[in-house]
Amino acid sequence: MRILISTIFVLITWSSLGQQLPQFTQYMYNTIAINPAYAGSRESLSFVGLHRSQWSGFTGAPETLTASIHSPLRNDRVGLGLSVINDQLGYENFTYVYGDFSYTIPTGEKSQLAFGLKAGVTQFSLDSEFLNNPAIAGDPYFRDLSNMISPNIGVGIYWHSYRWYVGLSAPRLFNNDYNNGGVLNQEFAASERVGYYFTGGLVFDIAPQVQLKPSFMMKATNGAPVSLDTTMNVLFYQRLWLGATYRWNQTIGAIADFQISKSLRVGYAYDFVASELAPYTNGSHEIFLLIDVGLNNPKFKSPRYF
Repeated sequence: MRILISTIFVLITWSSLGQQLPQFTQYMYNTIAINPAYAGSRESLSFVGLHRSQWSGFTGAPETLTASIHSPLRNDRVGLGLSVINDQLGYENFTYVYGDFSYTIPTGEKSQLAFGLKAGVTQFSLDSEFLNNPAIAGDPYFRDLSNMISPNIGVGIYWHSYRWYVGLSAPRLFNNDYNNGGVLNQEFAASERVGYYFTGGLVFDIAPQVQLKPSFMMKATNGAPVSLDTTMNVLFYQRLWLGATYRWNQTIGAIADFQISKSLRVGYAYDFVASELAPYTNGSHEIFLLIDVGLNNPKFKSPRYF
């Protein structure tokens, strides 16, 4: 029984660590989670909340909740932010708490280049239901593995204007080993591998009161396949976003966002699984909330495209 449970745990751990930071369909509004240079770029005090239920109907499927807040300081060149992500996968739980700092310099009449630094901790824990299973209760390996806290840092750059952006970041630079030299250490290495993110997007007019916004996010992680998200959104009358997204060889999705007021936006996304998991899941659901505070800043434009 010990071998069976250990094997299952190894497979779950390997899968979750291969994913690294959770990915979102509405990634273009949650940029602060992966790129610290984004902090303060909206020129207001911004709060983002996002909940994702991945692979609905699949036992032990990921449940992810993220919340972030960021703002420029008085001189507009310095931005500060804080992001918290809780990612639940089966019996595993990852909590990321990171602070963000950015410094921005003008590169033209309408464009700016920001440099960012991210620092914080990642907590890895196991559910009490798993730890209290009679088959492993009292096993020192699993007790030692649970509730580990590891520091990490990240960096990023973000070049943008009101109508376009390009970003490059590495939100985790340290390879933290969650196996902690345990009894399974000789069989595999469970580590938080470095991931690199390349993002971009632009907005252009296609008709009066209609804008088109293509965007993308590419992620490369050592030892894992490259992941590419591509999205196409259409904005109608500065209020309603409708779009489609494709994560190559994984999911196809639809997005709908509504600008309720100048300071409040809500959104929903649904992904259809396009991989071998399709027969076992009802897809993924994602809800999104964005609040901008302090809009008396004369630089603020509504809507903000990114």
